Amino acid sequence: MSSQNGQPARRGDKRTARLPGSIAEIEASPPGPEVGAFFDLDGTLVAGFTGVLMTRDRLRRGQMSVGEFIGMVQAGLNHQLGRSEFEDLIGKGARMLRGNSLSDLDELGERLFVQDIQSRIYPEMRAMVRAHMARGHTVVLSSSALTVQVEPVARFLGIDNVLSNKFETDDDGLITGEVARPIIWGPGKARAVQEFAATNGIDLADSYFYADGDEDVALMYLVGNPRPTNPAGKLAAVAAKRGWPILRFTSRSGSSPVSQLRTVAGIASMVPVAAGALGVGLLTRNRRSGVNFFTSQWSRLLMTTVGIDLNVLGEENLTAQRPAVFIFNHRNQVDPVISGALVKDNWVAVGKKELQNDPIMGTMGKLLDGVFIDRDDAAAAVETLHTVEERARNGLSIVIAPEGTRSRSGELGPFKTGGFRLAQATGFRIKNEKLKERLTAQRKRLDALRVSLGELSREGVRKPNASILPKTRIARELRAHP
Repeated sequence: MSSQNGQPARRGDKRTARLPGSIAEIEASPPGPEVGAFFDLDGTLVAGFTGVLMTRDRLRRGQMSVGEFIGMVQAGLNHQLGRSEFEDLIGKGARMLRGNSLSDLDELGERLFVQDIQSRIYPEMRAMVRAHMARGHTVVLSSSALTVQVEPVARFLGIDNVLSNKFETDDDGLITGEVARPIIWGPGKARAVQEFAATNGIDLADSYFYADGDEDVALMYLVGNPRPTNPAGKLAAVAAKRGWPILRFTSRSGSSPVSQLRTVAGIASMVPVAAGALGVGLLTRNRRSGVNFFTSQWSRLLMTTVGIDLNVLGEENLTAQRPAVFIFNHRNQVDPVISGALVKDNWVAVGKKELQNDPIMGTMGKLLDGVFIDRDDAAAAVETLHTVEERARNGLSIVIAPEGTRSRSGELGPFKTGGFRLAQATGFRIKNEKLKERLTAQRKRLDALRVSLGELSREGVRKPNASILPKTRIARELRAHP
């Protein structure tokens, strides 16, 4: 944790012992339930935006249509851009869930918490919560999110008091498509906190509020100890002007709601581009022309929407001596998209069989004649590679990540031999794409990438007898051909 000046608060340093926003400050604060500690959820306790995680999960499981998905993304963007009220956004989400069982949604919330959200909780904020509890303060999780998102986090942190939005349900426990009024957001959230404080004997002048959103500025003014946490935009500007201590955490990866919505919007752009590709294919009576339209346009559109810039070194190697085998290092979901944007057209992708079950990657694989390999069945994998060889001999380049998904440590892992066998069988040259990320210091968001392209010598892979090539040999080859 760091304070506004970016320096860590150390218990042994008397000058920083009670620095605002530190654990030591809380430990020295007045004890008792009359002091409230109000915590926001998204971007404050949890890195990222839990609503996006839920929408993405429902899409992957086929629980929402593509039209509903695009509509929800558009509503989210309209709200973030100030074109619509929060009530419109949450109302649209509730109407999409009309007729669903609330208990089923609660189970979804618990599953998502275990699978994804728990690991996104900032340990620094968890320590803050514990420090307030140790002082006997009344700790409250106050969020404009819905109970299905909020309550699993509250239970995990031991927070008994929750102020959040709730679905209205009928006598059978089914969602009616409405959200209980008043809506908790902005001024409505501030009023809810004031009412809670009055009912529970909390003195807001001695209380704390931790939040990241611009809509929470009004509530910051109500408490004696405003603590903007990972703020941006208006809240950051107001905090700087008024001298409020700003807390920023980088221990958990995540992005702002705007960034996450931009990513989802980029994925949603696949639908209109696919429609255009279908039109091209029909007009030319050539399926490959339609596929090439999609691969050359969608990857570029997605990166533009998300906000990724490419700095390509050795760009001439992309088109020299095609077709070829393009190998790339794979660390995240963006890397395959970048590879597709670089190679552009007349290529076939090779991926693991598990991707077939992903509604996005699996659908794209079918549209683009992708090939999925069962890594657990050697005989089937070899047969699949023969299929790739046939497509390659028809003039298609091959795009593959022989290392699989690289570990977060960045260490080079063992290479599977499939891509090298294909190069050997087809006589293609091997071209490597080294993707180097550059992250912004505060947001941990992919901002720009440096891509190095070059040819990889096949001297070390003439006889790939082992199922996995020694990583030292491949590393040596990569260094020799930057």
